[in-house]
Formats: sequence, C-alpha cells, structure tokens
Amino acid sequence: MSETVLMVGTRKGLWIGRSDAEREEWRFTGPHVETDEVYSCLVDTREGRVRLLAGASSMWLGPRVTWSDDLGATWQAGPDGGVRFEERREAAVERVWQLVAGSAPGVVWAGTEPGAVWRSQDGGESFVLVDALWDHPHRERWGAGFGGQAFHTLLPHPEDPDSLVAAISTGGVYRTRDGGASWAPANEGLRAEFLPEGEQYPEFGQCVHKVARHPARPDRLYLQNHGGVYRSDDEGTRWTSIADGLPSDFGFPVVVHPHDPDTLFVFPLGGGDGRFPPQGRALVWRSRDAGETWTGHGQGLPAPFWVAVMRDAMCTDTHEHAGLYVGARNGTVFGSLDCGETWRPVVSDLPDVMVVRAAVLP
Repeated sequence: MSETVLMVGTRKGLWIGRSDAEREEWRFTGPHVETDEVYSCLVDTREGRVRLLAGASSMWLGPRVTWSDDLGATWQAGPDGGVRFEERREAAVERVWQLVAGSAPGVVWAGTEPGAVWRSQDGGESFVLVDALWDHPHRERWGAGFGGQAFHTLLPHPEDPDSLVAAISTGGVYRTRDGGASWAPANEGLRAEFLPEGEQYPEFGQCVHKVARHPARPDRLYLQNHGGVYRSDDEGTRWTSIADGLPSDFGFPVVVHPHDPDTLFVFPLGGGDGRFPPQGRALVWRSRDAGETWTGHGQGLPAPFWVAVMRDAMCTDTHEHAGLYVGARNGTVFGSLDCGETWRPVVSDLPDVMVVRAAVLP
C-alpha cells in the first residue's frame, strides 16, 4: 500500500506527517530544522529516491536549502546554505520562498527574496543564480510590497525543460522559453487595482499572490492576484477574470486538482488590513468548470475563523481520490478527502503555518 507524506513548514521549524493511502490517521515528527522559519518545501520523488527539501531561514545561519534522504531522520545543507549571491552582486538572500522540481533530471528551481530565481543541477544541494532575470531591466522598478519582494511561484513546463513561468510579488508574471537566457512579462489582462485609474493594466508591476498549472494541460494557468482571480489558456499570454461568484477576489493561494484541469480551489480573504475570511467564516471555494462558477465549502472547518491562509499553505496529494490540505496561521492543518466538501484537522497546535506540501511515495 502506498504511503502519503505531508511537509508543514512554520515560523518555528518543520513538521513531517506520514500516513497510508487512506489518510485517516497521521504520525507527525518535528520540529525539524528547529527554530528556523520554513517558507518552502519540496517532496522530490524522482530518480528512484525520496528527497525532502526545505527552504529554512535561521537568525544565526541565515537562509539555506536543507535536504533529507531518510524522511527527516537526518538533514544536510550545502556550503553557505547552497543559495548565495556572489560578492559582485552586492546582495544577500533573505528567504527561500519556493522550491520546485524541474522537468529535467536533477534540476530544482528556487525562488528567493530579494527577487531572484536559481537553478540546481544536483537535486538541490547547490544553486546558481539565473543571471538574465536578476539583470532584467524591469528589476529596478519591481516594488517590495508589504510581504517583501520575492519570486514565490515557479512553474516548470512538464514537457519542455527550457520553459518556465515565474511570478514575483509586485512585479508580475515572467516567462522564459530558452532555459532562462531571456525573460518577458506575461501580464496582459491582469489588473493592478492599487494604481491610479487609467494605469491599472501595466506591462508589469502587478501584485501576483500565486499561480498554478495543471501538468496534463500546461498551457492553462490559474492566478490569485492582489484583487482578482484569473485564468489563462495560453500560458500567460492573456489573462481573463474568473472572480465572479466569489465573496472576495483577494486571497493568497490557488490550487488546481491534480487529475482535473477544470477543478480549482481558492481561499478568499477580506482585502485591506483585515485579511481574514469574509464575516469570519472559513470556506474553501471550489470551481469545477475552470472558474465559470464557484461554491464555498466549510463543513468541519471552525467558526468563527479570523485566520489567514498563506500562498503556499494549500496543496493536494496525487492519490486517485486526491486529498486537499489547508494550513492556517493558527497552527492547524485541515484535510479533505472529498474534493473540499468536508474537512477535519490533520495536525493542530503548531506554530504559524507558512507552507504545506503533500506527496504519494513510490
């Protein structure tokens, strides 16, 4: 019987949950990388092994990518944490916001704060800066935003190792088709609501919160913006709003069902300074028709619920009946085995949850 693993990164360490295919009972260990802030996780099951990677940040050691090949029993990190700017760049990595397996063997992509993208050829043990994006002429005009300037979304094309979609907070979506040698913005149709009237559809400068891609339909992307939910059917060349029917178009995560490119999930929040679910009611909103219509589901979620869910704190596993997971800033991770209709706690009383990642082990 297959095994399920769930990585939960928090502001004070990492927890690892394991369960069978039924996912009724979970066994958690942790904290791993104790006291570190963990903003990114990856379960890499390629090449006949299981490698867990975490983007950790220590007040003493600084940011680092650490990995385990024995499901968390031991951890390693490369020299200087594996992700470091050369001195000539006069910059320092503050956090590793994203870790994603590439479509070529051994390749792992990392996105950091300040806004940079990095490539590893050795499974995440060492990384090299993607110079063309760091040197892009737009970079000096990317704002920092309230959450900092970071490449928080990296979406390798599942069939083309030279194609990658990347999103940076307060910079927008960028795309490469030549392995990172050149990059172009892909923001047509995305609204920047915080800009003056008449200037709200710039070439770049949108505050993108998260982008999702389905592996079986890689040209389709879904995007949660700072005020807006969108779909693209041409890999970001043009975006169309799909926010009608949602209680709020503000939120952080967007997740696509692993087996159905028409099914997606969001967790709307109120905009402004509140940033909690509208009316304090926790609902995961689901669309089964690529965003044409929406329904909210919250059976089993607590009420009232004045807690946010961050951009990487919602994910799915890849079982035939896929599990959906939501991690909240109150330290609870909830799970659903019926496509988001009913929920129950998977683990509780952890520190502030920043990222959850699930995988089915071979």
